[in-house]
Amino acid sequence: MNILIIDDEKNIRLTLADILGDEGHTIFQAESGEAGLKKLEAENDIDLVLLDVRLPGMDGIEVLKTIREKKMNLEVVMISGHGTVGTAVEAIHLGAYDFWEKPLSIARIQVALRNLSDKDNMSRQVQQDADVREDRYRMVGSSDEMDRVKSLIDRVGPTDSRVLIRGESGTGKELVAHAIHKSSKRINAPFVRFNSAAIPNDLVESELFGHEKGAFTGAQLQKLGKIELAHGGTLFLDEIGDMSGSAQAKILRVIEEGTFERLGGTKTIHVNVRILAATHKDLEAMIQEGEFREDLFYRLNVIPINLPPLRNRHGDLEQLLDYYLDKFAAELNYERKVFAPDALKLLNQYSFKGNIRELRNLVERLYILVYDKTILASDVEPHFLTNSLSQKGNYSFIDIPSFANARREFEVFYLNQALERNGGNVSKTAEAIGLQQSNLSRKIKELDLKK
Repeated sequence: MNILIIDDEKNIRLTLADILGDEGHTIFQAESGEAGLKKLEAENDIDLVLLDVRLPGMDGIEVLKTIREKKMNLEVVMISGHGTVGTAVEAIHLGAYDFWEKPLSIARIQVALRNLSDKDNMSRQVQQDADVREDRYRMVGSSDEMDRVKSLIDRVGPTDSRVLIRGESGTGKELVAHAIHKSSKRINAPFVRFNSAAIPNDLVESELFGHEKGAFTGAQLQKLGKIELAHGGTLFLDEIGDMSGSAQAKILRVIEEGTFERLGGTKTIHVNVRILAATHKDLEAMIQEGEFREDLFYRLNVIPINLPPLRNRHGDLEQLLDYYLDKFAAELNYERKVFAPDALKLLNQYSFKGNIRELRNLVERLYILVYDKTILASDVEPHFLTNSLSQKGNYSFIDIPSFANARREFEVFYLNQALERNGGNVSKTAEAIGLQQSNLSRKIKELDLKK
């Protein structure tokens, strides 16, 4: 840590400097409050100030007030040989981290510095986690299509209106939901996501509404559901089209009355949540088939936002590629790669049926499998799912009559390419693609591949 000692007693400054210097800290010194403030202005990276209360001229309390008024992001420990309870309380009230009385205890100093260091590391980690979350939900693209979406988000965000976000799989519906939450009055309250398609039907209501102890076999403790956890904030119901009829009815009640009961419970719970929903399914057709409640549809569909597929977002592909090239260079600790012009041309001609999710997976895969800094068209083309895997011409996977056959053909193509890239070396190939060597050998035999 970088520590500034402000004390008019030279012996105190030198003693503290020796002790703290031996602990590996960088020490700065000032003999008065005015000199200390000048030092803080000159040195922008000071982490901690050890500040004597009684100083000539401006006293320590005044220095502390000035530091807080200037919003300097550092901790202050007050030191006094004539401390009183009143002074200590005032210092802590003004934001001092601690109050030490002279003569100073070396053990106490070491413990306090260790705690401060731990606090600083924790703060850094929290900030890093926040930055990661912010990056995860970043909306990339400035096409006219996405500008219209962003404009809708700006208009609907500050309200409490329900929003139904629709679009193909992989278009970024969760990003839109999070952006609405971030632009709302609930920004400091929870954003809770619930994916109906990811949870077995018999567990949906327990996860969503919670349960009481003993509500069913295995329910040994009370559990709060997603709705309760989202109280005061936003509940994002992803893949709402996959929700069971029973859960739909209970969600309708939450919307209409703001109430529900946990499974196995009789107590009515009141909640205040904003509900955002998303789906890639044709809900109107599902209503006709009796698979989705019409009344729920109209309550969710107050503000519809339709996300365009990537193939219709003109001009966004290059921005997304730059974003993912930077992202995976950092995450994988690789040199940043670039796409050759012929590769970019090929990417612009591709339809990306899996949308942004397919693009993201493609860039990550190319980072791992392509050794050179420049990614060529010949590196990209084998990974397009609309290309023939058996090199017999162009066709779509949908032309393969069954899932099992399509999977087998993909495995044959992918493993042949990986083996060829690694000179037929099974051990090297297994390491490159993340398979156990025994599993790869079994696959080679099962698929009758030529090493």
